[in-house]
Amino acid sequence: MRTPERRRARVLGHPLDPLTRSEAADRVLALTAEERPSLVVTLNPEIIVRARSDAVLSAAIDASDLCVADGVGVAWAAGRAGVRVPERVPGVDLVGDVLARLGSGAPVYFLGGRPGVAERAARTATKRYGTEVAGTRDGYFGADEEPAVAAEVGASGARLLLAGLGERQEAFLHRHGERLGPVTGIGVGGTLDVLAGTVRRTPAWTRSLGVEWAWRVGLDPARWHRAPRLARFVVLAVRAPRDDAAPPDDGA
Repeated sequence: MRTPERRRARVLGHPLDPLTRSEAADRVLALTAEERPSLVVTLNPEIIVRARSDAVLSAAIDASDLCVADGVGVAWAAGRAGVRVPERVPGVDLVGDVLARLGSGAPVYFLGGRPGVAERAARTATKRYGTEVAGTRDGYFGADEEPAVAAEVGASGARLLLAGLGERQEAFLHRHGERLGPVTGIGVGGTLDVLAGTVRRTPAWTRSLGVEWAWRVGLDPARWHRAPRLARFVVLAVRAPRDDAAPPDDGA
């Protein structure tokens, strides 16, 4: 049974579905049963900042079928705007919840990461959740190859697509929806690496406090360029007028 729909909020100019993890997983499973392409966005501060100068990313967020608060910063900004977010829905946790509930009920395509990562992630999912794998492919392909990759996913019969394509993942899913076919695409960032065992999750205490982003940025010099975006997000949230959000209805 589908979770009752709620009116979407808008936070910093983008839609947000203030759902619990369980409700979000229910919604993803419902989408996988529909005969159309759909897009799930796990919204974090960096995505919001990038969308300010990336029209395709902004359009992808606005066209999403489900947009949940991945980052603690998004939940904080929503609260400042008068929108109550019942809990964060980190992408890695949402994927785990969905795969656990889905089992072998629908084929899943694993797309992204370095060579071998998607395959290892798929094997882990099959062993852990009984996942039926529709196909795998690494994320090392250029923009000119995107239509062919999307068509490959569409031909696989997948109903769920886990796309770990870094900063281009949401744009890829939005741009190639028709080629992908009736699949629910989720931009999953580094989740494939976590499933593959090539990246370990941050300590539990950082996740409970919502500061895992700070842990990752602080320990990985390759991520230091992201710090200015986080600072920019704070400025945007502080300056945003309260009426930048439309609080959702609490009823069905």
